[in-house]
Amino acid sequence: MTDKNRFGVDTEKCQVFLFSCPGNLPFGFASHPWFVVNRFGVMSRWEVLFRKAKRKMSWGHVHKDFFPPFEGIEVLPFSRTFLWKARLLGKAEGELAERMAEYIEGSPSTYPYCDTYFLTGPNSNTFVQRILGAFPEFSGVLPGNSFGKNYRGASKKAF
Repeated sequence: MTDKNRFGVDTEKCQVFLFSCPGNLPFGFASHPWFVVNRFGVMSRWEVLFRKAKRKMSWGHVHKDFFPPFEGIEVLPFSRTFLWKARLLGKAEGELAERMAEYIEGSPSTYPYCDTYFLTGPNSNTFVQRILGAFPEFSGVLPGNSFGKNYRGASKKAF
């Protein structure tokens, strides 16, 4: 079974998926989340990583398609040999997914911490929590080990 089938990707719909995996070692006890946007079969992955990359689809710490959509990040930093397994935390479809996709895709110009990253926040969890706060009707929530989700500015009234 492919990851697309396992997670219910429908190429006839707009969908937004929230995934999580452990952080890089030695921080494997912490959660690393990201969004996957499916726009009628065109997939993109959006996340904040601890490293900046000089590439066309990176804006400071905000990255689009740095990793494949359904794979976790590296177990060991900078080594793509072993990747954590992704865990689905939530999914939206239809009108909610379309609004969320537009919002997520606008992150490079709206996320205020593109150039700032700390283990306690702002970080990947801050980024995702700000988006979840803007869409309280989304079914997914970040787990308790999502350090940085309570960083100032990651509240429900963030946007």
